[in-house]
Amino acid sequence: MTIIADQRIAESHLNRSAIIYIRQSSAQQVKRNTESQKFQLALRERAISYGWRNPIVIDDDLGVSANVYANRQGFQNMLTQITMEQVGIIFCAEASRLSRNSKDWAQLFELCAFFDTLVADIDQIYNLRLANDRMVLGIKGTMSEMELSILKTRLREGSIQKAKRGELRFILVPGYSYDHDNNIVFDPDKRIQSAIKLMFSQFRKHTSIRQLVQWYQTEKSLFSCSKNWEW
Repeated sequence: MTIIADQRIAESHLNRSAIIYIRQSSAQQVKRNTESQKFQLALRERAISYGWRNPIVIDDDLGVSANVYANRQGFQNMLTQITMEQVGIIFCAEASRLSRNSKDWAQLFELCAFFDTLVADIDQIYNLRLANDRMVLGIKGTMSEMELSILKTRLREGSIQKAKRGELRFILVPGYSYDHDNNIVFDPDKRIQSAIKLMFSQFRKHTSIRQLVQWYQTEKSLFSCSKNWEW
């Protein structure tokens, strides 16, 4: 394979690992949009074309939003490897795959600049020690965060409009369901009704959640689930 040269890539970068960071925002995207995963995985071949021998794929954050750092084990693991000076470059399909949170962006920028770790997307390779590269990637990060804010605003406005029309629906607690006219009614499944009534009657007898749980464990009694249950 022909090695592609880039002035930003030094021998010191090639002597460390290349990380391919893969992420999709929800479980539905992971299940339905498989082409996105294939496209992101193809970045491994791009890393090899630049001279890295065994790129590492981090896909722990598939189905996890980029808005919350604490929920992204893969992202945290990547930052740890950067601080241990094990990472020469991070490949991602686009800036929003890394983060949609300005605080996380700033942390990533500082670490990559301090430990001399490059970042690459489908457009180019960035060296965070160079002012121009830092500015361009920073703009992409700001746009990514703004995009998320706009999406949230649109979703919230859509919910408000649905509520005004009386069409807004939520996931109901066990024991209730929607009828054909979208009214909230008791679940028509007799097993569900019986299970709910049993729970409340036993709670009145035992007076605490802990005792109620112990009773269920002793009796090996389970809640039935309606076929029409919606998640």
